[in-house]
Amino acid sequence: MGLLDFLKGPDINQGVKECGQTPGAILLDVRTPQEYQGGHIPGSKNVPLQTLGGGDPVSAAKDAPLFVYCYSGGRSRQAAGLLARMGYVNVKNIGGIAAYTGRMEH
Repeated sequence: MGLLDFLKGPDINQGVKECGQTPGAILLDVRTPQEYQGGHIPGSKNVPLQTLGGGDPVSAAKDAPLFVYCYSGGRSRQAAGLLARMGYVNVKNIGGIAAYTGRMEH
């Protein structure tokens, strides 16, 4: 681990890989529906940051593994904090899709 590694954000490519290897994991895209329609990671569920906590549960199980991403990592960081306050105990911010190098769906 280098001296400046703490400055780097989460690695979305590693996060997507980890999500795929985690039984029962849910991949959450917290961008707007318009952004989501413009391209998203296959298998992700669109739950915009603005709607989190609005009564529509992300998952019935509060211990479900949630992997959260947005465009650059800012909204996913906010969403991860909000989800934790909502009682979800297994939340991971994996960063922004801007750095994603895998296949996309439209």
